[in-house]
Amino acid sequence: MKTSRLGAWIATALGAIYFVLPLIATIEFSLRMRRGTYSFDAYASVFSDVQFRQTFGFSMLMALLTIVFGMLLVVPTAYWVRLRLPQIRPVVEFITLLPLVIPAIVIVFGYLRMYNSSSMLPLTGSTTGTNILLVFSYMTLSLPYMYRAVDTAMRAIDVRTLTEAAESLGARWTTIMFKCIFPNVMSGVLSGAFITLAIVMGEFTMAALLNRPAFGPYLQLVGANRAYEPSALAVIAFSITWLSMGLLQLVSRFHRAAPAKS
Repeated sequence: MKTSRLGAWIATALGAIYFVLPLIATIEFSLRMRRGTYSFDAYASVFSDVQFRQTFGFSMLMALLTIVFGMLLVVPTAYWVRLRLPQIRPVVEFITLLPLVIPAIVIVFGYLRMYNSSSMLPLTGSTTGTNILLVFSYMTLSLPYMYRAVDTAMRAIDVRTLTEAAESLGARWTTIMFKCIFPNVMSGVLSGAFITLAIVMGEFTMAALLNRPAFGPYLQLVGANRAYEPSALAVIAFSITWLSMGLLQLVSRFHRAAPAKS
């Protein structure tokens, strides 16, 4: 028993060293822009860059739109499959897993072929249309995580009983969805939202091929032309991911402590 515990602690320590040491080295290098002393000059240079603020704000807006429209797509779909069409659940789960096995570059090239200027729906012919296409692309990438987070939250509630109780009181479909279902699966929605935020902020392929001013291509551009600023940007990107994961854990604990609404 003691030997197994010792082995587990050793494995945990090795894993922590493997992940933490490169991060510490990155943080330390990002503070060495001023010769002979540690400083936050690299971070000041990044935050004072107009392009950083523009790309960061653009990606945050795209993430927000992706979360909102992804939520409006996934929650009704998961609800309807669980309540009315349980026989097609394996098919839906298979479809939502496809973005994990199809490379992002294949997905975006398919979108470019389907929605180019010579198609019936030329989204790439305008800035607004290209932004819409980018949101659709991000929704596709986040679909496996958003759907499973919502579906897991929906398993914890009695969807059929809630629906029948609401219908017996004369509630319409929209009322059932937004006043009964959404509040009870909000933990799953938020979990998927935080993962989506982390995906969108670090995604490069789709934004680059659609030529949009997103944060991912900006990271690549700075990394190819500067020395210390890429390390600062890497720390900032890691911080966004950690914040998302921390909020995810917080929401999960809150949901386990809170009773379901009826």
